[in-house]
Amino acid sequence: MNKSIQNIIKKIDILSEKIGRRINLMEVCGTHTQAVARYGIRELMPKNIRLTSGPGCPVCVTSQEDIDMIVNLALAGIPVATYGDMMRVPGVYGSLDQAREKGAKVFTVYSVEEALVLQKKYPDLVFFGLGFETTAAMTAYAVKKGLTVFSVHKLFIPAMKALLKLGELKIDGFINPGHVSTIIGVKPYTDIKAPQVITGFIAEDILIGIYMLLRQLAENRAEVENEYLRSVRQEGNPAALKSIFEVFDVEDGNWRGFGVIPKSGLEIKNKFKNQNAKIKYKKILDKIDFSKSKKTTACKCGEIIRGLKEPRECPLFKKLCTPEYPVGPCMVSVEGACNVEYRYNQNAKIKNQKSK
Repeated sequence: MNKSIQNIIKKIDILSEKIGRRINLMEVCGTHTQAVARYGIRELMPKNIRLTSGPGCPVCVTSQEDIDMIVNLALAGIPVATYGDMMRVPGVYGSLDQAREKGAKVFTVYSVEEALVLQKKYPDLVFFGLGFETTAAMTAYAVKKGLTVFSVHKLFIPAMKALLKLGELKIDGFINPGHVSTIIGVKPYTDIKAPQVITGFIAEDILIGIYMLLRQLAENRAEVENEYLRSVRQEGNPAALKSIFEVFDVEDGNWRGFGVIPKSGLEIKNKFKNQNAKIKYKKILDKIDFSKSKKTTACKCGEIIRGLKEPRECPLFKKLCTPEYPVGPCMVSVEGACNVEYRYNQNAKIKNQKSK
C-alpha cells in the first residue's frame, strides 16, 4: 500500500472517530461497486462506517415488466439486439438467451454501431436501449440514424431523490457516479440535500471521496464536491445532453426495487414514433399478462438496490443464485452487487497488501 493511500486512511480514521456515530455512505455507480470490492475498501473502513451499494447498475434497475416485454417481442419473431449482461436476466417468460435457444433472433452487441449494422440485415430489428445518461447519448445518436429502439433509459438523479424520500435507510452521504457526471456535470446534484462527492474509479479517488464526505459531516455541511476534476466539468457535456433531449422526452420511469419514479424515464419523442418499438409493436405487447411479472419471489435484488440488504442477506445468495444460474439481475450483471460480492469475496488487493 503506497504512502498516499495510507495517509488518506489515517485521515478517514481520525474523522470517523471525531464524528463518533454510525455513518452510512452509499456509492451509486456500478463501476464504483466493482472498484470498492476489488480494492477491498470496505475492509479498510473504521467500524462505524458502512459502505453500501445503491441503484447504480442499469441492468439491475430495469423492471421485470420491461424484461418480459422485450422477451415477448423476441419470442414473437422480432429480431432483438442488446448489451451482453441484459441477455441473461430472467423474466417470467425466460431470458433473451433462452428465447434465442428457442430459435428467436437475439443478438449481443457492444455498441449501437453494431446494432445499426445488424439492422441492414434485419430491417425489423429492435435495440433494447438501457442505461443512464452515459448510454442514452449513444442511443440518441442511433435513433437519429434510423434505429428502432425499446427504451428503458433512465435519468439518475431522480433515483437518488427517491432514496432520500423513502427514508428507509439513513444515508449520510453519496459517492456520486463518475461516468454519469461526465455527461450531466456538477450542477444538477445541487437539488439533492445531502453530502455528495463525485469521484473517479481508482482506489485513491474513492478513498479521497470518502474523506471529503466525512469532512462535510464533521463540519455540518451538505454540498456537492467534485474530486473527479480530470474528467467531470461543471457543465458536463452540453453536446451529449443536447443530443439526448433532441430524441427523448422525460416521462415517468419504472425501476426494479422502486416502482414508478416520476420524471425518471427517457421515452422516444413523437417525431421518432416510427422507431419506438413500444408503439411499433403495441399489438404484441398488449397481449402480455403482466400479473405474472408482479409476483414476488425470494430474490432480494430490489432491497439490495435500495441499500436495505447486503447480498449475503438474500436467502438465495450462493445457494440457488450464482453467476452461472442467476435468479435475479443483481447476480447477472458484472455491476450488480450480488455478482460483485460473489466474485471478489473479500479477496481484494489492498487488503492483502495491508497485511504485508
